[in-house]
Amino acid sequence: MAKKDKINILILDDEKQFTEELSGFFLKTEFEPFEANTVGDARKILSTYEIDLLILDIRLPGINGIDILKEVKIDYPYMEVIIVSAHGDMETVIKAMRFGAFDYLRKPFRFLDIQIAIERTQKYIELQRRMKQIEEKNSLISKNLEEKIDRHFIGISAQILEVLNQAVIAANFPEANVLITGESGTGKENVARIIHYSSLRKDHVFCAVNSSAITETLLESEFFGHKKGSFTGAINDKMGYFEVCNQGTLFLDEIADMPLNLQAKILRAVEEKVITRVGDTSQIRTEFRIISATNHDIDKRVEKKRFRLDLLHRLNTLHIHIPPLRERPEDIKPLLIHFVDYYSTRFNKPNLQVSNEVFDALSEYNFPGNVRELKNLAERAVILCNGHELGISSFPVKSQKTSMKEEAIDSLVLKTNEIMLIQKALVRSKFNIQEAADILGIHRDALSRKMVKYNISICKSEAIR
Repeated sequence: MAKKDKINILILDDEKQFTEELSGFFLKTEFEPFEANTVGDARKILSTYEIDLLILDIRLPGINGIDILKEVKIDYPYMEVIIVSAHGDMETVIKAMRFGAFDYLRKPFRFLDIQIAIERTQKYIELQRRMKQIEEKNSLISKNLEEKIDRHFIGISAQILEVLNQAVIAANFPEANVLITGESGTGKENVARIIHYSSLRKDHVFCAVNSSAITETLLESEFFGHKKGSFTGAINDKMGYFEVCNQGTLFLDEIADMPLNLQAKILRAVEEKVITRVGDTSQIRTEFRIISATNHDIDKRVEKKRFRLDLLHRLNTLHIHIPPLRERPEDIKPLLIHFVDYYSTRFNKPNLQVSNEVFDALSEYNFPGNVRELKNLAERAVILCNGHELGISSFPVKSQKTSMKEEAIDSLVLKTNEIMLIQKALVRSKFNIQEAADILGIHRDALSRKMVKYNISICKSEAIR
């Protein structure tokens, strides 16, 4: 039997040179090829091996490729079929798609074209998801939480250690939904994975979904699944995210961008833990935890009626906010050392060192892209490095310093104005921290940190929290 960590592909074409060339290409990739130049040979292979994908020439000697397609879809309904043809008979192509073919390519085509077509199939997507879960499990699950964190959550600052502490608490309560906030690139998905793989749900699926990337037409099908024949193109039953994540964790990234028409349905599923596939009437019970993340001020989305308050309450049982990298510069050095070590091993450039001037320069950089930007800078620096030391020229970032005099003046003006604005907002809001943060257009946590930084305190008698 062929390995099942690969997609098994059967190429059925009467041109031997074509099958050999395509098979040779697949042997160099993650696909496992089988060749057949006659229908009889193809049937023998299909009865012997578990084939995931059939590449079928629509014109075969003595038989119509459409008839083979019909036969395959009856006997092997979950097999994907890509039609290839040297003839531009679009009527036949349309008929093939109607009978269940996934895609069509006209000969001659590039190897890249067939690879892209395969990577769009459900079989490929499911395999990649399964392999990713296995990889994550092997890399993230270890004897204790500290080992996982050493590899996937680097930092020494008080802020990041507090985030870690909150993640540990969340892991100990696997029924509680968690909302993770923070700027893009701060590592929200990493925190979500630490929570999942440190909890009792660790042996079940962790499924990451970008809430804003799913098209409107596929929203319900992707989350709730569908019944065969429920709409055009629904040629098989399909499990949705809620079903796939039974006993596991569904990570909803960019939750604030989720379309409103889906939010009500998500709310019901979260509350009842019961879903119904599109086109079906039977209910399916599923038990899952939701960890969601956003880089937006979700409270403002609620105020503008772009996000449901009742859904926010359901998702926000526990809240973890990850500060941006510029607010915890002490984490830059351990992060950079970690990334440089990782990429020097990956690119076979051992014993790379980072000069102290690099750490000094990066500590003054604003890092709008946060940890993700630092990681990309490290990768670029290692790739371009010709020696054994990474200097400041390897990290093309602009320092936030001007001259020492200008910096002192600018810093003084900025600090004075910021303190004045915070104090005015507090007075206007009658010392309500949340309202003051809204007036200033920042997150409550950010305002609290600034108040500590500037030693701004509120007497208990006047504070409204």
